[in-house]
Amino acid sequence: MLSLNFYGGVNQIGGNKILLRDSDTGLFLDFGTPYSIRGNYFEEFLNPRPGAGLLDLLELGLLPSLKGIYRPDLVIPEIIQRFGSAPKISVDGVLVSHAHLDHCGYVSFLRKEIPIYTSALTGFIVKAMQDCGGTDFEREICYLSQRVRENNYLKTEGPYQQRCFVFVDGFPSGNMAQEFWDWSPAKTKKMVCYHNAISRDRIGKLPVRYFPVDHSVFGATAYAINTSRGWVAYSGDLRLHGINGWKTSKAAEEISKLKPYIYLGEGTRVMETTQTTEENVYEKALQATRNTPGKMVLADFGPRNIERLQTFYRIAQETKRQLVVLAKDAYMLDKMSLASDQVTSLEQQTDILIYEDRHYRRTNWEEGIWDRFTDRKVTPSMIGNSPGEFILCFSFWDINDLIDIAPRGGTYIYSSSEAYDEEQQLDMRRLNNWLKHFDIKGVGLPREELNWQVPDDEKGFHASGHASGPDLVEIIRKIEPQIFIPIHTEHPLYFVEALKGTNTRVLIPELDKEITFT
Repeated sequence: MLSLNFYGGVNQIGGNKILLRDSDTGLFLDFGTPYSIRGNYFEEFLNPRPGAGLLDLLELGLLPSLKGIYRPDLVIPEIIQRFGSAPKISVDGVLVSHAHLDHCGYVSFLRKEIPIYTSALTGFIVKAMQDCGGTDFEREICYLSQRVRENNYLKTEGPYQQRCFVFVDGFPSGNMAQEFWDWSPAKTKKMVCYHNAISRDRIGKLPVRYFPVDHSVFGATAYAINTSRGWVAYSGDLRLHGINGWKTSKAAEEISKLKPYIYLGEGTRVMETTQTTEENVYEKALQATRNTPGKMVLADFGPRNIERLQTFYRIAQETKRQLVVLAKDAYMLDKMSLASDQVTSLEQQTDILIYEDRHYRRTNWEEGIWDRFTDRKVTPSMIGNSPGEFILCFSFWDINDLIDIAPRGGTYIYSSSEAYDEEQQLDMRRLNNWLKHFDIKGVGLPREELNWQVPDDEKGFHASGHASGPDLVEIIRKIEPQIFIPIHTEHPLYFVEALKGTNTRVLIPELDKEITFT
């Protein structure tokens, strides 16, 4: 009997954790960090306590109360006392759609033996993120530090333990790819590797197919699982208006051939009717750069949005500037190129420079980047002396480096999503203070006086990673499932009205409620 249980991604954006069970097989569709719930309890300096294991996460509902799937080294006696009556389940794998943490972040807390199915590019992005992120308790996605109990506290001990990853499109060829995947970012801590020969096209007893789609992070994938009731398809996050929008169209076409019984689809931007394209972003940002002669240009965009980086690289070439990235961006580009021809290696992009910021000491991965690309180094004084020669890929979190550069004037191009909550709005206020201090003009920034909307004449500096309402309906109509289940949206009822008169029935899920299909 086919059943679906929704432990996240219901009436909220992100945090997807959808349990599918059928034919003695259990699998999760994504296992993400529920940021909207997490933000109710935690912030930058108040976080779940690593020494308490899973206790904080279970107590506050950030993880579903289940037994049998979580890391045993994080289960302390208090958890057994409080959550001992929770249902016990077993899962044969997790299908991860892409490398955004609201879809994959809480894989960190699953047993390391549970296979994680994803594209190779997604796996390599997540590994690079984790290498650069240090010992973050909530981001132990590709490998983990074993915890042991000592004086009522959990501490790390021993080497890193690699998770069981299965790349649905196969492991990338070449020794360098394998070396990176098995490499430990710590000089004094080895990596215990987990190599496997698990089937890529089946989880338990259920055949699985994957379909590349377009999103703001490369490597995004939709899936279809063949169950006793027919094919169940899952969108992950997708769009039609990106440079690779054809991938989403092709995926919808291929899924439609399966004549799916159920399609679970995202609806992040369902209330929007139009979308800015990446070409629109290029044209808008190019003009803003040309309007800043002799002054520094800063470009603020998502850290894994390589498509946006490529857009600003193109602008740099058009305006005779050089693109400057941080060491962590260089590391990401370098490792992504091992997994996909879609990403040009840093060695081939010889005119991308790497910013040398102030550090107490360099980590292992940084030393590797600087050893290989020492000739790409650009210092704060080099930029400060010739600000009109560069485009800096900085974000709010790098803004204090302006003190070393000491610019006077310039343009800050905000090419990212709007301020969703009070914390992000506070960051916007701080960002504006920095820009005013250095007499830098901000464009594309959400404005407090406009209720955190972007002024009409400054719209178009950002292209969303999510499809608009009409595009989503077009995708659903092309797939033509018997049942459509809206997830990853705050407006599920939109689809009820939009799909009236079609052969597709809309089924609205509820959090922590199981739906059975007999």
